[in-house]
Amino acid sequence: MDKKDKPIQSQLNNPLHGVKLKDIVEYLVKKYGWDHLGTKVNIRCFKNDPSVKSSLKFLRKTPWAREEVEQLYLETLKFYKK
Repeated sequence: MDKKDKPIQSQLNNPLHGVKLKDIVEYLVKKYGWDHLGTKVNIRCFKNDPSVKSSLKFLRKTPWAREEVEQLYLETLKFYKK
């Protein structure tokens, strides 16, 4: 195996590989709505004048918030796949 194959190999087990942050936010907004999403993930950009654009800007700069949103997305997918 080449060194250049390792990043691809490490992504095989990553359930978020290939999923865009924008798609995650749009999915969660469609599933929960802004009000409910703001209670599930307590960040201001989901509560005060929310938009996908402002949320993406904040989430890209704030790793802990992005992790919470990604975790909610994964939990939501697991719950609805059953």
